[in-house]
Amino acid sequence: MIKFNVKNKDHMLLIGFVIAVALAPMIFAPIGAGYPDLLQKFAIFGIFAIGFNILFGLTGYLSFGHAAFLGVGSYTAVWTFKLLTMNIIPALILSTLFAGVFALLIGFIVLRRSGIYFSILTLAFAQMSYNLAYSVLTPITNGETGLQLTQGDARVLDGLFGVTRGEALPSTSLFGMSMSGWSGYYFCGVILIIAFYISIRIFRSPFGMMLRAVKSNQNRMSYTGLNTRPYTLAAFVISGMFAGLAGGLMAITDPLAGAERMQWTASGEVVLMTILGGTGTLLGPVIGAGVIKYFENIFSSFNEGILMEAFSFLPEMLQHALVSFTGLFVGEGWHLTLGALFMVIVIFLPGGLMEGIARIGNVIRRWRKPKPAATTEADAAVSE
Repeated sequence: MIKFNVKNKDHMLLIGFVIAVALAPMIFAPIGAGYPDLLQKFAIFGIFAIGFNILFGLTGYLSFGHAAFLGVGSYTAVWTFKLLTMNIIPALILSTLFAGVFALLIGFIVLRRSGIYFSILTLAFAQMSYNLAYSVLTPITNGETGLQLTQGDARVLDGLFGVTRGEALPSTSLFGMSMSGWSGYYFCGVILIIAFYISIRIFRSPFGMMLRAVKSNQNRMSYTGLNTRPYTLAAFVISGMFAGLAGGLMAITDPLAGAERMQWTASGEVVLMTILGGTGTLLGPVIGAGVIKYFENIFSSFNEGILMEAFSFLPEMLQHALVSFTGLFVGEGWHLTLGALFMVIVIFLPGGLMEGIARIGNVIRRWRKPKPAATTEADAAVSE
């Protein structure tokens, strides 16, 4: 009989995750999300949320400034395309490294405080980064217009290896394979799987256990003489590198970078993703990212014309009434639906959607569990 310990469960979870990523076009097709552009967003923001969960889910440090690392990753990737090559490998490596260095500098300062003070400091640094990118660093970021590719970019490595320039703007590629469409999605999907695997290893490692101890009672650990700051700084840097990787992937699928990726709203979005899916769980942040991006891209597209067609089988008066009512929750009102869902999750499922899935699983297991058979005549008589 196979004993399913934590390691076996992690292996099964990873295998199931790989299958889900591979079959995502078929899984999401019935709900209108089985096309590459949206699935790329699912994968990229899933990576962003996984990295944020390593910090917030394990240590309890709530950062409102992670969009700064997302923006640094995007700007680094676009500059790599402009100066070196359209091959995505150098862009991904450099965007991850630059975001990690930036996170190290910011983390060294903000981790001198904890709790709400830490959150406010991260928000302040993120807004400083946004304003710098928007105005002061215009020669580097191109300000409000955003950093884009041009025909006259140097692309030194492409020139050394004899890559010819066409009349049109070049596109990102992986050794000749275009990063648009399905090839772009599956590349992002592979990176998502790797990020998920790294997250599992961190969660199950002694380092992950130490981060959980920081979240449980950091003061008690300090009283024992243990310096927790190197652990929290390492978690902050790793989380920032995940964000930089996600920013680089955003530039790969759409080669431009703008200051809006560093706004506080982008930082708040990843917080919502993590809480909605389940803080401190392995799969929760990915699910939360998928739910929010689905609402943002699918629910927001339901305009009045689509609703009128959907309720066309009803009498005209009832049709217009339902369209008016439904329009409050879809189209431009999709934020209302997402807000209501978030309130329900926080009130009734504090552990996020993963807690709801766990409860459903427990109910199914209790329902399928066989009742103990009567072993004696007296037990049989009582049961009758």
